[in-house]
Amino acid sequence: MRYEIDPGKERRSINFIDNICFSHVEDLEGNPLDLYMSLMLQNGNSEMRLAAGRDDEVSTGLQPVIVWINGAGWRKCDKNLMAAEMAFFAENGFAVACITYRNSSLGHFPDQLIDCKTAVRFLRAHAAEYNLDPDHIFTMGRSAGGHLSSWMAMNTEGFDSDEWAGYASTVQGAVDYFGPVDVKRLNLIEIERMKNPAHRWHSIEETHGGALVGGDPKTMVERSDAASPTNFINEHTAPIIILHGDQDPLVPLYISEDFYRKLVDAGLEHQTDLYVVKNGGHGTRELFQPAVKKVILGFLNRYC
Repeated sequence: MRYEIDPGKERRSINFIDNICFSHVEDLEGNPLDLYMSLMLQNGNSEMRLAAGRDDEVSTGLQPVIVWINGAGWRKCDKNLMAAEMAFFAENGFAVACITYRNSSLGHFPDQLIDCKTAVRFLRAHAAEYNLDPDHIFTMGRSAGGHLSSWMAMNTEGFDSDEWAGYASTVQGAVDYFGPVDVKRLNLIEIERMKNPAHRWHSIEETHGGALVGGDPKTMVERSDAASPTNFINEHTAPIIILHGDQDPLVPLYISEDFYRKLVDAGLEHQTDLYVVKNGGHGTRELFQPAVKKVILGFLNRYC
């Protein structure tokens, strides 16, 4: 049977550009290391551009950007692991950059934050090339990525490399998905859990937080304060939305609740939201339901 369908053209095509190198760094042993990102965005009829040298899609204008930061305890995680979950935001007009950063086997804090800031500067430097809005860049991350996203929201100086100098690494807002934003407290929790011989770790340097901080195990807990964005809230802190499941077994809900209270006490209640996700665990499906994503989208649109 022959059919004819007139679907219209309300929805725009989304393209996925992978393996864009944004930074050249070194690992802990001084070996050169390249960092990559992928970009998911509405940038026209890419296949026609390649095949015919022209594009029949009308530009959407400059797109605000979400920098997606994966978690996995600051350990190795593929940058595109959750790219499919980010398609919702690309559908709604945001470009999404999924980035790599030095994991805790390749660098200790603040290397991870430096890499995130470099990614933002790269995006600003290449905004015209990818049709991005350099004035509206946000970060979003889950777990360890939520910690780094919250750090980015602090908009603190002193963590910029020389790459893409002249472009700002500040962000206009951040999404913190159940991030362990108080690394010292996280390490103290792990020390308590290690009293159980069946616990997965038996020394502080084995833990996620210990591996992030690195250095002398005797001072890891004390030095964890310097890796915690909760201690660096300031007048330049960008708007933040925090989402945390009430059944999280790895990062207790009170970590995010205390972070929220600190932001409120700093006079930032007007730009800070905390959503407790009922029955949500650590990255369980409740946290990525359409209703939750719509809440995040509303928050982001408020600052575009």
